[in-house]
Amino acid sequence: MTPPPIGKLPASAIGHHPEPISPEVIAAYLALPDLTGNVSDAMDLLNLSGAVGAFILRPSIATARIVGSALTVKNRLRSESVVEAVARNDNRLADIEAHNIALPGDVLVVQGVENASSLGGLSATIAKRQGEIGIIVDGLVRDIEVSRSIGLPVWMKGTTPATGKWRIETVGVNVAVTIAGVRVAPGDLVVADQTGICFVERAQVQRVLEAAQKIVADEHRRTRLIAEGAPLKDVTQKPR
Repeated sequence: MTPPPIGKLPASAIGHHPEPISPEVIAAYLALPDLTGNVSDAMDLLNLSGAVGAFILRPSIATARIVGSALTVKNRLRSESVVEAVARNDNRLADIEAHNIALPGDVLVVQGVENASSLGGLSATIAKRQGEIGIIVDGLVRDIEVSRSIGLPVWMKGTTPATGKWRIETVGVNVAVTIAGVRVAPGDLVVADQTGICFVERAQVQRVLEAAQKIVADEHRRTRLIAEGAPLKDVTQKPR
């Protein structure tokens, strides 16, 4: 049962939280070597877009490797000044509403802004407690040593000491967001590692997995041929 809203956002701004993608599918993705590379190749073969390189959103933990369902947060820049917001003690960050409905294995996906942090140490600590396995922020974060210390990987544009609570407002949770030009809907699959991120539309998850598994099988075949000293024409020949 989904918990009621905390009160930081109206109920109308919080979308439906889809059921998690099956553990068997998650495990099959995690079994892929060169995780995002093979998923990206599979998406290309199926004429699907959704890959974002680590040169755009870089991981805070280089060895991190995650696959999970998207739990989205949409933020925007506030119009009033920091002075006005501080004077009224008016904090409009509401990612807590996303943490409130998080399911174990979710990946928080945040549409951020350019000049302030969309994620701090307290939020990361709550995310970890709620069972979230990683956070994607199309924007900036702070307190990065906190998320690292608790083993919660964050993919981000960069860091800043400037808090978002006076500069940013959350306008929706579990609504469609745009991450580095890619549309991400709640419940889409998030695949991320040190190479980058792939967002897979929920309806395409099985097709992409099967295509990636075929790519991996062919890579294994070619690797075996190379090790056996086969002629290069045999290595480059496509399987029949």
